[in-house]
Amino acid sequence: MPRVILTAQVQDPVKWEAGFCTHGAIFKSYTVNEPVQYSVLGNEVALLMEVSSVETMQAEMAKSSTAEAMAFDGVKRETFKMFVLDKEVKW
Repeated sequence: MPRVILTAQVQDPVKWEAGFCTHGAIFKSYTVNEPVQYSVLGNEVALLMEVSSVETMQAEMAKSSTAEAMAFDGVKRETFKMFVLDKEVKW
């Protein structure tokens, strides 16, 4: 299954985390498998997700419900980045 890393800056990390933890239904529509791992460092957040379909996730993220949730949580949309992990190193 593909893994995806999302990063962004947020206005208020406490408010973001409280809101983020309530969006399970949205993440399920993205085909995200549990658990979602995340970290908060100052006003920056990083999430690691395993998804069934990157294409479905991207299509769902383009919907207004995602934009509304991000705005409500205080995500600075212009700082949002998505990385699909498509390479690996084996030693």
